[in-house]
Amino acid sequence: MALQNRVTPFGDLVADPARGLVYGNRGCLHDEHGTIRRRYNGKRWISCRLEFRGWKRERLLQPGRFTELFFLDEATAFAAGHRPCALCRHEDYRKFVTLWHKLHPGDEGGADAIDARLHAERVGPGSPGEHGQRRFETPLETLPDGTFVLHDEAPFLVLNDRLLRWAPACYETALARPRGPATVLTPPSLVDVLREGWEGVVPLLHPSADTRATG
Repeated sequence: MALQNRVTPFGDLVADPARGLVYGNRGCLHDEHGTIRRRYNGKRWISCRLEFRGWKRERLLQPGRFTELFFLDEATAFAAGHRPCALCRHEDYRKFVTLWHKLHPGDEGGADAIDARLHAERVGPGSPGEHGQRRFETPLETLPDGTFVLHDEAPFLVLNDRLLRWAPACYETALARPRGPATVLTPPSLVDVLREGWEGVVPLLHPSADTRATG
């Protein structure tokens, strides 16, 4: 049975057997039985390599340990509000911090300041179980590739002149990219990072995006 640890562009956790290309966590979200009890635990939401230094747990969702999460790709992790891990993706993290300070010159305090701003952009005030994803409106034509928007109540990836519908295992339907207002799922600071041409050691886009964008 699939565990409820696959993350959607809405930031929700769903059960699906597809593993994805990016790993991460946002604290311990499960109880001693492995049942998800909260949306997040703390402000440190990170995205990681699938493999690092041979580290491997015998089983996932162990009592008292962080909840292992999986994302289709880094664009999905960004949409959910996760930033690169400072340990397993140290070079990516340093590059991310450099971009962050360029975009937010007043932010000081390293990871804590970054996580505080991202947390304010991705969820509303209140307890972890009460509030879902915070979104914003902007013209669709201004958004960089890798951004997620809401279209017909579903998450779609912006890529070139198309919108690609997200699914747990791949990108599916491709639509012509329209003009006009869009409801954006990716937090605004991470949209700005994408606009700078972000690339890291984990895949920004699942390979199916190339097929859908050109097919």
